[in-house]
Amino acid sequence: MLTTLPQECFQTTATAENKSERERVKAMFDAKKVMDDCVKWIREFFEENGKDCNAVVGISGGKDSSVVAALCVEALGRERVIGVLMPNGEQSDIDMARLLVKHLNIKSYTVNIKAAVDGVISALPFDTTPQTLTNIPARIRMTTLYAVAQSHNGRVANTCNLSEDWVGYSTRYGDNAGDFSPCSFLTVQEVKEIGRLLKLPDALVDKTPIDGLCGKTDEENLGFTYEVLDRYIRTGQIDDKDTKAVIDKKHKDNLFKLSYMPCFRYEP
Repeated sequence: MLTTLPQECFQTTATAENKSERERVKAMFDAKKVMDDCVKWIREFFEENGKDCNAVVGISGGKDSSVVAALCVEALGRERVIGVLMPNGEQSDIDMARLLVKHLNIKSYTVNIKAAVDGVISALPFDTTPQTLTNIPARIRMTTLYAVAQSHNGRVANTCNLSEDWVGYSTRYGDNAGDFSPCSFLTVQEVKEIGRLLKLPDALVDKTPIDGLCGKTDEENLGFTYEVLDRYIRTGQIDDKDTKAVIDKKHKDNLFKLSYMPCFRYEP
């Protein structure tokens, strides 16, 4: 079970379960407090792990990278945040990533990873599985982010959220890597509330989540909505027992992604 946010960030009300999902989240989740605490936490991280360093954020155009980038701007100032756009050939929604960069007025680089992805795949002396083809771009993107960070005195931001991590919807050593992670304990609905508080464009906050790798939305891949998942994570309530079983299995099967690599301990 993942650690949750401090209890003072939540206020349970008797009428919450009768409201819409967004109203339920707003009733239970103190977005202003969490946002302020997160901004403070980012500042403290950089004070301890690179006082003059920059935050390097992979910009996909979705809510997670948008909120993480905006939080870093709040914490460090726009001059210390670098956005990295990493299309794999043509990216149909890259205008959303450009919108964020323009909105935040941050420095950015565009690095097309197609040649690197194709090079790795073509060099493999065997037939690859669909999962392999899906995950290679995510790992090359993380390699790209570290190349930018090491050349620009940077620290790489992880942009995962609790909902995705809960069911393993991330690539190990791909998008689930990084040096610091502002949103790993926030659900999708909570990330959205913070995005609204940060005054991000609605087009970014409410954009349909899509991984940009296999052509399907997150919810099509998962088989259930984030609203259902988030409610289950925070309240334990879920209406469909089959969906509950799927979520529980995904959570159990993917806990290894959230753990340090097991190590043999030798003690002379």
